Amino acid sequence: MGSDFISPAYQVIRVPFEKIRANAYNPNVTALPEMQLLERSILEDGYTMPIVCYYEKEEDIYEIVDGFHRYLVMKNSKIIADREQGCLPVSVIDRPLTDRIASTIRHNRARGTHSIELMTDIVRQLVESGMSDRWIMTHIGMDKEELLRLKQVSGLASLFGNAEFSRAWESEDEDEDEEY
Repeated sequence: MGSDFISPAYQVIRVPFEKIRANAYNPNVTALPEMQLLERSILEDGYTMPIVCYYEKEEDIYEIVDGFHRYLVMKNSKIIADREQGCLPVSVIDRPLTDRIASTIRHNRARGTHSIELMTDIVRQLVESGMSDRWIMTHIGMDKEELLRLKQVSGLASLFGNAEFSRAWESEDEDEDEEY
């Protein structure tokens, strides 16, 4: 790939959904909370990254190399499919099957994982900015337990400032408590 190489991202095309199909070799699985977050992201921000595909000339079909879950979001969301007029942004790579399989794995593994320390800092910043737990859970895609764990890991009592707590137990005789 010499100096005349042009990255596929500079040549994104608009492809009708029906002309796109999943590949048979993607081992990536995404849990429901992450899928819901991806759908929310696409609803709010639109498709910000193209689906990476290989074009099968004989069948006139684009086979997904990376972006299967973005494809699934459109498949399962009429709102998004209508808004996008039934098309997805696609960048095309022209590589043999073995290279496409390797590319799929590289794309999946390159996404990495979130650092607990960095996520804790993000939660702290959002809380300090006045964002409610509900806002954080909705916009960052966290459930209550994950948010609570991140707040606990931080060790900062200030992160619990807007939390409601219930008493764990109450004495049967409030007068006895006063004696101690």
